[in-house]
Amino acid sequence: MRRTLAIGDIHGGLLALQQALKRADVTFDDHLIFLGDYVDGWSDSVGVIDYLTELSARQQVTLIRGNHDDLVHQWLTGKEMSPKWIQHGGQSTKNAYALLSQTEKEAHLPFYERLKDYYIDDQNRMFCHAGFQNLNGPSHEWHSTAFYWDRTLWEMVCAMREDLEPLDDLYPRRLQLFKEIYIGHTPVTRVGAVVPLQKANVWNIDTGAAFMGSISILDVNTKEFWQSDPVWELYPEEKGRNNRSFLGVKALI
Repeated sequence: MRRTLAIGDIHGGLLALQQALKRADVTFDDHLIFLGDYVDGWSDSVGVIDYLTELSARQQVTLIRGNHDDLVHQWLTGKEMSPKWIQHGGQSTKNAYALLSQTEKEAHLPFYERLKDYYIDDQNRMFCHAGFQNLNGPSHEWHSTAFYWDRTLWEMVCAMREDLEPLDDLYPRRLQLFKEIYIGHTPVTRVGAVVPLQKANVWNIDTGAAFMGSISILDVNTKEFWQSDPVWELYPEEKGRNNRSFLGVKALI
């Protein structure tokens, strides 16, 4: 049976991504929806981009833009970057790209340029990296960076009363627009979870791969999920060099 699988933040952890895909028994019939943040963190950011490019040529893959992907694209196109980017995983990405020729670097630009801000499927389920803010929906969003920087959507559902129903007057209008919303960006480890977490009709698939957690894959129809080992266990020699792994849940970006 064809599945729709949502994959959370990767942050350069190619070995963990491949492990999670293998554990999910992914086939060429599956539709893979990657929720962004492919780079910045562990050493395989370049490898992740190459792998996803090859995967996209073999089966249906939807690639969502994450904030770290946008930052790396800016850097690759010559923008001067904030030191905060270096501190939050950018250095590992710079190190990886330093091994490539200028031609090879430029060959990656189309990947970053074709990333989507969000995706809505035929069952009115929305997929984006972070969230959206406009009460009339993402098509009315004035600031497109909200799709990969916003944290208010997740903060809102975490603060909601659990007994609220969609028809209640206090039920947030943003949530009424979609059957379900799938995001990453804010690790569920911030609220003490280690697996994909549902709050209201929002599913957060970021299980902390950038830090001490795993990469997660969720079947959006059945809600079955699969995870890699904690990513740092697959890159043990990098644990002390990956700044994001030591910044923990208080990371700023």
